[in-house]
Amino acid sequence: MVRKFFSILILLLLGFSANIFGQKTDTLVKKVDTLVKKLDSLKKEDTDHGKSVDISKDIYNQKTKITPSVYLALLGTDFTQEVTGPFHASGKTWMKVGIFAAIEGGLFFADKPIQREALELRTSNTTVRNVSSYVTGFGGLYEAYTLVALGAYGYIFKREKVRTTFYLATQAYAVSGAMQIILKSLTTRDRPNYYNPEQPSAVSSAFHGPFASAGRDATGKKLNGSFPSGHTTAAFAAATVFSVEYRDQPVIPIIAYAAATLVGLSRITENKHWATDVFAGAALGYVTGRQVAYNYHRYAKYRNEHPDAPARKKRHGTAMLKVDYYFGHVAPGLVYNF
Repeated sequence: MVRKFFSILILLLLGFSANIFGQKTDTLVKKVDTLVKKLDSLKKEDTDHGKSVDISKDIYNQKTKITPSVYLALLGTDFTQEVTGPFHASGKTWMKVGIFAAIEGGLFFADKPIQREALELRTSNTTVRNVSSYVTGFGGLYEAYTLVALGAYGYIFKREKVRTTFYLATQAYAVSGAMQIILKSLTTRDRPNYYNPEQPSAVSSAFHGPFASAGRDATGKKLNGSFPSGHTTAAFAAATVFSVEYRDQPVIPIIAYAAATLVGLSRITENKHWATDVFAGAALGYVTGRQVAYNYHRYAKYRNEHPDAPARKKRHGTAMLKVDYYFGHVAPGLVYNF
């Protein structure tokens, strides 16, 4: 059910993104996103006091408020930028990717030893077992409840920054969730709790490639791919949004990343993921959360500098298929003019 939801979400986002970039009118969203061609992140000369983003109180105002239409527009560009990122990444970014790949490759050889140690610790320590089970739950529904509570708090007490952070966290959830579903489908890696009736004692961490079956566990429950860890991806995506929006309060990033790290570790002790799955999920969540937060601040920067610019120019017309040349590659999609 979850995979079907994200598959539909991906299709909708692709269509919506194509609409944004296919319009001939000079909409606010197109104006904002042209900054991405010049900036991988907001550079010092484009921000106040040399900070990468402006999180001053004044930045969260009526002009930069996230309305339903703005939310959908930003979500569409979030997904588009996530997919097209490799096509316009800088050399510095590729260097970071290379470092990540080297660490991930080295960690791959430690996957099984780490898994054995984690399971032994969980089996022998009741506290670890109980905490691990609770934290894993927090990385799923419990964290969703926390986000809902955050949003409710922002609305009840009229805290614009809290509301904005809530919206950005949900966007990071949606985009990172879609991306990890795509990666799972393309890699189809065996989970550590995968059960092979022909070799019941064998533990496999193999990758089977695009759209292969991930098998079942010992109870017969159907599994999805292991790489990357979805719980860890979501936890780090939200944590990164919190750390960007509240970077002036160091305790919040510390708590957010500590909680996300515990979620990742719990996926290992619960025997649901390999260490490399967790590390990849943390990286994907971090990149997505940062991209979502920075995309909003590009929007806020433009809105504050152009207070009379319309958020979106309304159009009434037709729906059509369109192919655009964007950031050095061809991007097909559905264009619908409202």
